[in-house]
Amino acid sequence: MRRVLPRPDRTAPPPADLLPAWPPAAPPPASDRSEVRSAVRRFLLAGLVVLLVAALPASWWIRAVAEEHAVDQVLRITQRLAHYAVAPLITDDLLAGGAAATAQLDVRLQPWLDDGTIHRIKIWDQDGTIVYSDEHELIGQNFGPVSWDSALLARGEGVAAVEHQEGTENAHEVGAGRLVEVYVGLVPANGEQLVFEAYYDDAIVQQEQRSVLMGMAPAILLIMVLLQLAQLAPAVGLARRIQAHRQARAQLLQHAVDAAELERVRVARDLHDDVIQDLAGLSYALEAQEMTAPVEQRGMLGRTRSILQGSLRTLRGITTALYSPDLLTLGLAQAMARLADPLAQRGIDTSVQVDPAVLLTPEQEAMFLKVAREALANISKHAHASTVTLHLGVEHGATVLSVSDDGTGFDGSRGSPEGHLGLRIMRDIADAAGAALEIRSRPGVGTTVLVALPHDALTSSS
Repeated sequence: MRRVLPRPDRTAPPPADLLPAWPPAAPPPASDRSEVRSAVRRFLLAGLVVLLVAALPASWWIRAVAEEHAVDQVLRITQRLAHYAVAPLITDDLLAGGAAATAQLDVRLQPWLDDGTIHRIKIWDQDGTIVYSDEHELIGQNFGPVSWDSALLARGEGVAAVEHQEGTENAHEVGAGRLVEVYVGLVPANGEQLVFEAYYDDAIVQQEQRSVLMGMAPAILLIMVLLQLAQLAPAVGLARRIQAHRQARAQLLQHAVDAAELERVRVARDLHDDVIQDLAGLSYALEAQEMTAPVEQRGMLGRTRSILQGSLRTLRGITTALYSPDLLTLGLAQAMARLADPLAQRGIDTSVQVDPAVLLTPEQEAMFLKVAREALANISKHAHASTVTLHLGVEHGATVLSVSDDGTGFDGSRGSPEGHLGLRIMRDIADAAGAALEIRSRPGVGTTVLVALPHDALTSSS
């Protein structure tokens, strides 16, 4: 039994954007340029992603270097302030909490406090007592043993850090956010070792970070852009060479398929014009001889003629399989059905369905017809199937041919069975047209041949 869907109406031409030029193996120059441009866009996009990914750690590193540089500058400023501006004004009267000495130091430090450079100033003795602060209520308060390095006090060196101030001695700085905290060892004229502490606003560090980042970023970006541009020309050349090699391979496959098709036609023609005609003539001669032969010879001549006629039918079947139906005369649906006729004549239940929504160029129709012919030939020779289904339709934007049988099948994980040249031929035909071929099979379950022609293969050329 065979079921064939009605042939789609071919009187109305399909939309122009669905009628690509053919063959895909040799697309027009516009398509070549389009593919190269696509490859270049992918290359540039990948470069942009790399640039963004690299920019994050680079920015973090630049900010860290800038912060270190800014903190070092603040430390040097604090050292000069402590040694040259503050140390001469530290007297025994100041250490004793004298109001006049405290006021004199206030006047000296007020410009630093007024312009916002310094947020807070404290001077500590070795016991952890604040002997001076611009916040006068802190003067005389003791916050326990200090943890400063003795070398800090002995050599007049300093340390600095950027952090939030949350200690008990920082009640006045808790809400100020991140501050640059600087400690500098100080030895005034009376010889007592003190520590000068200053808190600077974090804006100093942020300004330095922006300055360094804006100074280095253009140079780094320029280098990376130049590197990207230097790689662009080789990338374009590589994309063109890859495309040329792919087109050459597709053309070779197409030539091989065309040569195989021509050889099939020649063999079919030779069989039909020579061998089949000779055997047909011999069959007629045997039939005439059988009618005039003695009775005792007629049985042998009849059996001989039956064997000859069977061989003749087999050869005609081979000729039909070798010679594809005429697409221009029959149309794709009827041509597909004609391919399934030999199976139907053998009692195999065949179903041929061609979706009217399928719109293909003549060359693409020929490709699907060739694959279907090979698939049905393999089923006829190897499958021992009782049911065969052929369907050509549109799925997920691709034109898909499915040829399924319920025959013996084979282990698809081990590749094509030995001697199944038809499977290789189908794969070459599909590759030459830019289609993907998949074979699904399991022993005892059957085999399904799937050929998918992507939508871009239909519209890549216009």
